[in-house]
Amino acid sequence: MNEAVIIEAVRSPMGRRKGSLRDTRPDDLAAEVIDALLERTGIDPHIVEDLIMGCVTQVGEQGFNVARTSGLISRLPLDVAAVCLNRMCGSGLQAFNFAAQGIMSGMHDCIISAGVESMTRVPMGSDGSAFSEQLMSKYDIVMQGTSAELIAAKWGLSRQELDLFSYQSHQKAAKAREEGRFRRETVPVRGVNQAGERYLFAEDETIRPDTTLEKMASLPPAFKPDGVITAGNSSQISDGAAAVLVMSAQRAKESGLKPRARFVSSAVAGVDPTLMLTGPIPTTRKALAKAGLTMDDIDIFEVNEAFAPVVLAWAKELELSDMSRVNPVGGAISLGHPLGCSGTRLIATLLHQLEDTGGRYGLITMCIGWGIGIATVIERLP
Repeated sequence: MNEAVIIEAVRSPMGRRKGSLRDTRPDDLAAEVIDALLERTGIDPHIVEDLIMGCVTQVGEQGFNVARTSGLISRLPLDVAAVCLNRMCGSGLQAFNFAAQGIMSGMHDCIISAGVESMTRVPMGSDGSAFSEQLMSKYDIVMQGTSAELIAAKWGLSRQELDLFSYQSHQKAAKAREEGRFRRETVPVRGVNQAGERYLFAEDETIRPDTTLEKMASLPPAFKPDGVITAGNSSQISDGAAAVLVMSAQRAKESGLKPRARFVSSAVAGVDPTLMLTGPIPTTRKALAKAGLTMDDIDIFEVNEAFAPVVLAWAKELELSDMSRVNPVGGAISLGHPLGCSGTRLIATLLHQLEDTGGRYGLITMCIGWGIGIATVIERLP
């Protein structure tokens, strides 16, 4: 079996809802990031065989196979194929996994996996309608925020614990930005400032370094009057794009490129669609088992911060006491969660943080709507 390796992974800065990327179409944004990936690696674009892109809300500017329109806007040649997939919040990570699997099978040698979502320009949920009566008769279908409330109650997580975790996410991200730890993974893109003037958007604008526990405590519950889930301990609606160059080890060698990490394993799992955000628990176990690793072998965990209780319940269930290995530079609460982009963004962040810290193994896991989980393990190469 061929070895699938990561050559480069980049992302745009994360834009707040109605922020610097408000006037940027998602296909234009994705194309900018793809071009930055090509420029960094210096590869001949003609060796790319496919563009696999995650995007959740595939309507409007994200319809018509946004992967193909993004590829056409970019410097990729016309003969590079493209496909857009929707595994909801795990779409960007699934795009990477599919790329790695295609290379490992021997069907491909060079693929770009990517993810994009403009939640400002294409509202979340605008691709759906009323649920089937048969589905509703079988399951108690609730909002994700309600599911987060159920998880907090089941694992005994208090409002104070959730707010503290969320506050720490902003503090870690603010420190990482101040130290320049996002610079290598982030590529500047065209944006507009608050005055509507064009400028080069180069740093995440989602991080709130001045937030306090008192401010978080003052926020009202968002999903039930006496609940614990607020806007402050939930992921941010945001805009962004990311891309990863995945190759076979042999093609990388022939092209004179140095592999930086390799794909080790992945897993998906279905869980209770009411308590829908627990997918990271079984997928972490499955991905580790497939890799022949344990929790102790993982240097950095990236657990998508869709809601604070998702991460804290995962840690409790898997008996992880050392939270310093979890989301060391913040997560979706501070950096944002542009749905189809997030999994690809996490690959870029994890790769660079493993290199910066000298870590060997990293694991990404994400909860997904209606009861799915996804996880991926990568290994940094010397």
